[in-house]
Amino acid sequence: MTSKLLLFAAFVVSMLLMSMNYKKRRRKIVFFGDSITEQGTSQGGYIKQLQYLLGEAAIDDDYELVNAGVSGDKIYDLYLRMSEDILFRGADIVVIFIGVNDVGHKFSLLTGTDIKRFEAFYIAIIERLISATIKVVLCTPALIGENPAFESNEDKELELYSDVIRGLASGYDLPLVDVRKAFTSYNIAYNIENKEEGVLTRDKVHLNNKGNALLAEEMWQVLKDVK
Repeated sequence: MTSKLLLFAAFVVSMLLMSMNYKKRRRKIVFFGDSITEQGTSQGGYIKQLQYLLGEAAIDDDYELVNAGVSGDKIYDLYLRMSEDILFRGADIVVIFIGVNDVGHKFSLLTGTDIKRFEAFYIAIIERLISATIKVVLCTPALIGENPAFESNEDKELELYSDVIRGLASGYDLPLVDVRKAFTSYNIAYNIENKEEGVLTRDKVHLNNKGNALLAEEMWQVLKDVK
């Protein structure tokens, strides 16, 4: 065999070996939020349930799901840790799921976030991620109490903050998971005993298995179309 044939054979073998060892790059989806997200990778959590949905569709090897939730976080906490938890680690898609503490802490701890400040920090996060060519998905916050009348002060505020997020999704042409709409609609339909908790949450805020399943389904309906 001539030297040229030997070189060609070596090239073909190396290409075959490379193709055998080639692993498709997985799209990294980072879930950026508070304790609801922090608990998302626990048993029954929404990120864990999303992984199950991907497995059922036989596409779990196409995605890497990353939990970047921190208990107690508000919008400005996400802004402060965005570089370390998102930009420095790399992400293809970031799902922003925040707002419950920004509203709830206004009433429980007097440390919530003014709605104008909430919007300003949210815009800063969106624009920073877009400038880094990261796909951004927005989510409205879910619930603070489940009574389907939704007439508490927390509920009224939560709806206003959700409207801010809906407006940002429309203004920046970003995908939106309207978690609040899905959760309030579910409670109106199925919370016939007017319970404050136990339908989709276990303590008025943090999700039970059914709430996590509903959230996973709502998120996947949006995420599957993010290219």
